[in-house]
Amino acid sequence: MSWRIALGVAVGVATAVAGLPIGVAVAVGAGIYVGSVLAAMPKASRRPAIDPFVLSEPWRKLMQDAQGAGRKLRRTIGGMDDGALKESLTSIANQLDHGLDEAWQIARRGDEIDEIVRNLEPTRLSARLGTLQAQAAASPSAETAAAIASLENQLATADRLTARSSETAAALRHTQVQLDGLVARASEVRAGVTDTASYAHAVDELVVQLEALHQAVQETRPT
Repeated sequence: MSWRIALGVAVGVATAVAGLPIGVAVAVGAGIYVGSVLAAMPKASRRPAIDPFVLSEPWRKLMQDAQGAGRKLRRTIGGMDDGALKESLTSIANQLDHGLDEAWQIARRGDEIDEIVRNLEPTRLSARLGTLQAQAAASPSAETAAAIASLENQLATADRLTARSSETAAALRHTQVQLDGLVARASEVRAGVTDTASYAHAVDELVVQLEALHQAVQETRPT
């Protein structure tokens, strides 16, 4: 902090030398110091805005369900009396929010993959491939063979992306089932039937699963 103090003092002195009243000079110097400190403070990370309606299905419904579960958990916690238990559950809910953010990134990437497949137009590619294969059977040529190979590669890409999308959606549905179960267990924690430590551990495990799924789906991006 020393250089910031020195900066504030230097600006204050320069202001005084310039002929302004000493009180104004002190205020300016102090303002410079405070401003430099605030500028150096780490900014709080902002959660991504989640808007399921920008997604196609099944990603829209998956995110709507996840958001609904998150809101239900917050309502459960909000109805509790203030105290250590409520604070613990609030901290756990904050961790679960991180899981929802991961789910949002997964759903966005899944939606992007589906859009890529739609743009490839597999049905049109298949029809074109059939036509070229018939032509090749009647009159083989190098050009036709190259075109067939290109179409086959595009269809293989579409198949791989479609399979990845389906696998990702299935995995996200599985985490949603777990999320619903965790939200229900919050009532047990509130009633003292389940301890907060085991509940927090279960939430952490779900978040880790979502982080791993996010990483896996991100690997489908071109390098």
